[in-house]
Amino acid sequence: GALPGAIREIPDWPKPGIMFQDVTTILLDPKAFQASIDLLVERYQGKGVTVVAGFEARGLIFGAPLALALGCAFVPLRKPKKLPGETIGEEYNLEYGTDRIEMHVGHVKEGDKVVLVDDLIATGGTMGAGLRLMERVKAEVVECAAVIELPGLNGRKKLEPHPVFTMLEIDVL
Repeated sequence: GALPGAIREIPDWPKPGIMFQDVTTILLDPKAFQASIDLLVERYQGKGVTVVAGFEARGLIFGAPLALALGCAFVPLRKPKKLPGETIGEEYNLEYGTDRIEMHVGHVKEGDKVVLVDDLIATGGTMGAGLRLMERVKAEVVECAAVIELPGLNGRKKLEPHPVFTMLEIDVL
């Protein structure tokens, strides 16, 4: 529907050779933004989800409205030193360097049923770190969800055996 036309490509950002997929343009179109949230809500309603965990930065934008619609907790997965309380974290590799995500200790508990949400799955590094975090706290990951998948970078394969749901595949290679 409205989603493919709502994504903007920005060449050579954040470094030369990267064709950046900008989902923030979806947010300019309330129909496209609503459609993206509705797709997620329909998918996870009635699945017993207790936590939606969204990755900084754009995963927060899509994760929070999903959690509200499902009537469950929302837990932000943030970059280092952004959360004020005690945190637990995981390192990961990006296409362009290394990074780390953190969450507050105790905000995802053993037995929670979690949907991980991000804007994009490229190499699977960020999502993989989220999966490792959830394993460490003994939560069950229902699915890894993203707006866009770049299938040429094989991120989905890295996330096996966990199920992955994406709304759009964009071939940038």
